[in-house]
Amino acid sequence: MTAATALLWSAILAWLMLATASFLRARAWNSAGLRIALGNRDDLPPATGLAGRADRAARNMVENLVLLVALVAAVYFAGKHDRIADAGATIFFWSRLAYWPCYLAGIIYLRTIIWFASVIGLAFIAGALWS
Repeated sequence: MTAATALLWSAILAWLMLATASFLRARAWNSAGLRIALGNRDDLPPATGLAGRADRAARNMVENLVLLVALVAAVYFAGKHDRIADAGATIFFWSRLAYWPCYLAGIIYLRTIIWFASVIGLAFIAGALWS
């Protein structure tokens, strides 16, 4: 997968994570929750454990997506796009895809290891700038 393709899929994943977190927090599977989800969300119910984890996972993805965008852009603008950048972006995407269900399930240590793998992917992309 190219870095640009991994960036696209990572953006789609971030959107899915945000939408899922919103759906779970509003409890949009029933009519009262659907009204909350479609409204201004002034009266959100307290977050359940799962909804809270979904929200934190989505926010973490958005924070890390900013880094991915900056690094992929830097590599492309510097004309340093190569297989190292592609590999790093691919590692990032697949790690983040694995991170999401792990975070939702509350598996703390494995989640951290998977998160660290995504950071290694970011380091690969940064490394492409010096290759």
